[in-house]
Amino acid sequence: MGKLSRDDVLKLAKLARLDLSPTEIDSYADELSEILQYVEILQTVDVSGLEPTNQVTGLVNVTRPDEIRDYGYGPKDLYDNLPAMENDQLKVKRMIN
Repeated sequence: MGKLSRDDVLKLAKLARLDLSPTEIDSYADELSEILQYVEILQTVDVSGLEPTNQVTGLVNVTRPDEIRDYGYGPKDLYDNLPAMENDQLKVKRMIN
């Protein structure tokens, strides 16, 4: 890829909406060029026999399947514990004046 030019850095800065000083432009040109050179090195590595890895800890999903449990109570049975009901709705004191 080579070294990024000043114009390349200015174009990237515009896309990222960054306002860079002249010294920052030169600094970013050097740093980004080094990063791109490292990526080029990584692209040359032979990974043909490797499987893709999405996590490395060995943990597995331990959730249980969803199942309906009957506890012997329905919603209407639980209404008996409420202080006040009106038209199948919980009645509370007025909150807003």
